[in-house]
Amino acid sequence: MGVSIAQWRNLIIDMDGVLWRGETALPGLGAFFKVLRESERRIVLATNNSGRTVPQYVAKLERMGVQVAADEILTSAQATASYLAGATPTGSRVSVIGGDGLRAALQEQSFVLSDENPAYVVVGFDFELNWAKLDCAVRNIRAGAVFVGTNADATYPTEKGIGIGTGAILAALQTATGETPIVIGKPEPPLYEQALQRLGATAAETLVIGDRLETDILGAQRAAIASLLLLTGVTTRAALAQSELQPDLVLPGLPEATSAMLSEPKTTPAAAAR
Repeated sequence: MGVSIAQWRNLIIDMDGVLWRGETALPGLGAFFKVLRESERRIVLATNNSGRTVPQYVAKLERMGVQVAADEILTSAQATASYLAGATPTGSRVSVIGGDGLRAALQEQSFVLSDENPAYVVVGFDFELNWAKLDCAVRNIRAGAVFVGTNADATYPTEKGIGIGTGAILAALQTATGETPIVIGKPEPPLYEQALQRLGATAAETLVIGDRLETDILGAQRAAIASLLLLTGVTTRAALAQSELQPDLVLPGLPEATSAMLSEPKTTPAAAAR
């Protein structure tokens, strides 16, 4: 017998590959959120993508016809800034490879963004990555700055297919410096811990919904949280069949997840989905 989605009132939901691909909403997005709101479920939209600010994510969802509050969004940029704020003195210097989301999150925690003698080099998703940024990061890490990554996703899903992710940048810097980064985002614990705090829920009371085995699902298992894999993003049915790592549940996409919440069917266990 499968486990019903309807038993969970607290959801940690990935965004890229679950709610959208690039700038295109995935089928069933509006109906999915309608049921979430009508059933009064508590949600945290937790993404490894550090490129956007929280207001930018709120605006993106609004363009897709979905209303969310700022405190319902948790990015790897926010999780990284919060983690560092608890580990280093206020006003520490941080050199950044990343977009507006990462820079804003660090500044909100009173870090000084500077490439001169930083205590940390923090690396996230960066649409404007260039040789000069990589070269600066290598020099600072070699000089003793602590190497931190918002997430280790080597790729991410777009409308055009699978694109390069933050993990590929981390790999280049690791090769050039010999240093292994501290990674904060999924599948590492800090982002999940912060998401549970926002929900005010325990791991046993929560379900993770994601599209990627090695981040969403692995992180959920490490945190002892039940997981649902949607086959709309990075992980394909063929990849799932070949993997030792298996979610608790598998569904094709948001329409099926919505139906499962409405009718409480026997949703498909991972083994059966293969």
